[in-house]
Amino acid sequence: MSRRTGARPRRRGAHATRPRPPLRRRLRPRLPSLGRALAALLFAATLAGLVVLVNGPWLRVAQVSVAGQQLTGESALAGVLAPLRGSSLLALDATTIEERLRSLPAVADARVEPGLLDSVQVTIDEKQPAFVWRTETHRLIGAQDGTLIGEVARDGDLPRPLARLPYVDDRRAAAIALGIGSRIEAPVLQTALRLGALDPTRLGSSAQRLSVRLDDEYGFVLVASRPSWQVAFGVSGMQTGDTQAVTARIDDQVAAVRTLFATRRETSVWWVDARNPGKVYFRAKG
Repeated sequence: MSRRTGARPRRRGAHATRPRPPLRRRLRPRLPSLGRALAALLFAATLAGLVVLVNGPWLRVAQVSVAGQQLTGESALAGVLAPLRGSSLLALDATTIEERLRSLPAVADARVEPGLLDSVQVTIDEKQPAFVWRTETHRLIGAQDGTLIGEVARDGDLPRPLARLPYVDDRRAAAIALGIGSRIEAPVLQTALRLGALDPTRLGSSAQRLSVRLDDEYGFVLVASRPSWQVAFGVSGMQTGDTQAVTARIDDQVAAVRTLFATRRETSVWWVDARNPGKVYFRAKG
């Protein structure tokens, strides 16, 4: 006689089932750990703190210091930098401000850097002055590319660094419209600078310094002060942009003036019309 047990016999062909893990173990992956909960809480607190700092009264720009400014106008600079005051230091868009500063006529490069607590440091690299251009209303400073980048008092002595630059007295009617940000046309500027750079000895002159005047009647006029005389060079062929042709014409005119000064003492000559180098006229002093 077989003995019966309390276990129910397994049917033939039935598969054995693996015991399921306890409920606590099954729920554990779905419940956040204490570490993750704290990390999430810390992130939320940090984010909220940043929002408060950006929008709150703290870390606001109160001081803007500028270095390197000499020719850049105060009003133009203030137009770019004024919006900085009171803005959030953490939201400072330095790249945009630098681009706006570089758009100013006198600025070659600019850097904007946050300082301590409530300050911003602005550093400006300005273009190098290359000439002084005087009109009926202004005395303007120009860069090598012809852009007028600054202004000084119309009369009186120039600061020493500017006094050594080529000087052009533009008396044309159209010159009254020139101002900071304007650009002198390349052929006009090149001819004016070429005349202003002439060595007086090439003209057979003992003058120490020459300047250039530009007017609607005689065009380019070379002016000497000691001894005093004026030579009209005109504008014919000088506004074409053809550097070689302009240089050749000026050389011919210079040679004609040198011939004149070789036969007439320059101290006795007041006015020379060399617009046609083949036929030069002069007017004696007195």
